[in-house]
Amino acid sequence: MEITQDLLQEFKDRMHISHNEDNNLKQLLSFSITNIKSSCGEFDIYGEKDTDIRAKELVFERTRYAYNDAVEYFEDNFLSQITSLGLDIAFAKEDDANATV
Repeated sequence: MEITQDLLQEFKDRMHISHNEDNNLKQLLSFSITNIKSSCGEFDIYGEKDTDIRAKELVFERTRYAYNDAVEYFEDNFLSQITSLGLDIAFAKEDDANATV
């Protein structure tokens, strides 16, 4: 997954990171996107739908945990949000499939 400069900067602003460690942060963001997609389903990190925005929030939170060497605590601390997002993505996919029938 290609991480845009805008997404990287949004994460850096949120984390108050002013120094340059862009390659590391891009890698962490990419890993987090893959992880959240694996747990919750497909989303568009740059999208505007509710599920996309919630997924982006989880990506940023997981990246924050990874950046602080605490990723092993992420899933326990965000389990309800992960489960809720996964269900909403699955229901939206099902609704889309039923709408085309």
